[in-house]
Amino acid sequence: MSSAPGEQHEVRQTSSTEDWHPDPSKSIKLTPARQALIDDIIALYSCEPTIKRVERYTADCVYDDQFVYANDRYKMAGQWFALPKLFKASKNEGYEIVVNEPNLIQFKNEQSWTFKLIPKTATINALVSLSLDPDTVDSDFIQVKYHKDQANDKDYSHEGSLRIESSPLCV
Repeated sequence: MSSAPGEQHEVRQTSSTEDWHPDPSKSIKLTPARQALIDDIIALYSCEPTIKRVERYTADCVYDDQFVYANDRYKMAGQWFALPKLFKASKNEGYEIVVNEPNLIQFKNEQSWTFKLIPKTATINALVSLSLDPDTVDSDFIQVKYHKDQANDKDYSHEGSLRIESSPLCV
């Protein structure tokens, strides 16, 4: 594991366009190991958490979006395992890899979320940046140091609506 903590791997997200709707036909091709990582991340977004998928994150990882800021794997896992309790379904409508650098994968993601208690589905387009653990980028099991999910053109601070720092999310 890289000695620098996950918080030091944050990427400031920028996009050359305001259109965050993915076009899978324009997606940059990935190596099999990188594609396996993306497949696991998309499965997590799709309410399919497993311990193996959560292990894609380093112990000192950060997950950062407009709702949640979790600063280690244990706390971040609570969020992924809570999603099936909050949503009846989550379907990936498509993604487009827009950056594939040695320590960074960035993709546009479209996800439809169907709430459990309210019969409503919301579709969200986001720009997702995965800062990769430098010690695992050349391995068959690549890990994430910093996962940043930006659902509109704002680059959120670390003051998410739900800041998970002292205890894991329990639902």
